[in-house]
Amino acid sequence: MHTPIRRSAIFLSAVALLVAMGGANSGAASAEARAAEDDVLKLGYVLPETGQLAFLGPPMIQSTNFAIKTINDAGGVLGNPIPKVVGADEAGQEAVASQSAARVLNAGVDAIVGAAASAMSLAFIDRVTGEGVVQCSGSNTAPTFTDYDDGGYYFRTAPSDALQGPVLAETIQGDGHERVALVARADDYGRGLLDATQKALEAGGTTVTVAETYDPKATNFDQLIQRVENSRPDATVVIAFEEGTQIIQGLIEAGIGPAQRGVYGTDGLRSEELPGLVAPNDPGRIAGMKGTAPASETNEQFVNSLQDFAPNLNVLQFAPQTFDCVTTIALAAEQAKTDDPREFVKEMIPVTKDGEKCNSFAQCKQLIADGKNIDYDGVSGPLDFTDAGEPSQATIEVYEYTEEGELTTVRTEQTSVED
Repeated sequence: MHTPIRRSAIFLSAVALLVAMGGANSGAASAEARAAEDDVLKLGYVLPETGQLAFLGPPMIQSTNFAIKTINDAGGVLGNPIPKVVGADEAGQEAVASQSAARVLNAGVDAIVGAAASAMSLAFIDRVTGEGVVQCSGSNTAPTFTDYDDGGYYFRTAPSDALQGPVLAETIQGDGHERVALVARADDYGRGLLDATQKALEAGGTTVTVAETYDPKATNFDQLIQRVENSRPDATVVIAFEEGTQIIQGLIEAGIGPAQRGVYGTDGLRSEELPGLVAPNDPGRIAGMKGTAPASETNEQFVNSLQDFAPNLNVLQFAPQTFDCVTTIALAAEQAKTDDPREFVKEMIPVTKDGEKCNSFAQCKQLIADGKNIDYDGVSGPLDFTDAGEPSQATIEVYEYTEEGELTTVRTEQTSVED
């Protein structure tokens, strides 16, 4: 991770003014623009270019672009290429994410990829789905979305934390820890993953010494660290984004860091930059820290192809899932024979299961042309969407930091909603 670049107040004010000027007619404008795009599937994204999750922006944006190139190389959708994607920054701020979504909608897109953060998606999901536009996120993991009233227009290719939590608990228990403290961001992502992990830990006989949420905008976490220390855990789970570096630093100073006790993270802390952020002169201070995240590097062919497309890309987290969002949208439109999201939304779930297996847009497109029902197995793995529009199974990675501060994959585990 790296320190986010902050937008200027002038720029934010300008964005707000533009949105305010066009807001009254935005629904009509975007609907008219989509109607004018007959047989042309137009995509947009709202992804992090700045903010705490800015490190996720490049892999997700480049994966979106790579998916579009792959689709266009195979003849496009409905006989036409997908135009250049319309992009905007979610910025880690609900107000900015909402404004960005409005601008992308005003461009007349048929579907939006994003946001990366669950809280950012929740800031604009009602606006997007309310206009009858498909939304698909490759990284939203908060359980909130499973039962969210989105009119059937929201989908995600990242697994719910209801699937990740048990794998994290199993990892902690497998390491022999019996007393575990949990701290998490006070948002849907943090609360959802804390709850899933706590339930799985307690079901396995582990004592949860404390389960605390915190304000992610706080600048001081001393009281939180003190409560954790007082609970005498032999391991601590930190469910955080970049602010988690301060919490880990506090755990180290309190003598309950990775070298002294177990410390575990989740996908929000999975970054090659984390060791340098926690201890710039001694990245080995977090050696032994483990965590879990939806797997990103298990498909070697995809990883190599994406890196050929974007040679400077050194973070791959959520890239496969984002690629699958774009491909699923394109296949749904191809199957429905229209770029009208009100129609192709009906094919978003069916193209991921119960048909003839295929694992590329070109292969699936040919099966559709032959009159077949398809079952798209994505580059992130089989999707098999549930009725809620999310994967029914997932591959979860268990990662660990070495003495040299390197991020390594310990193993991957398959899990499903039936487990």
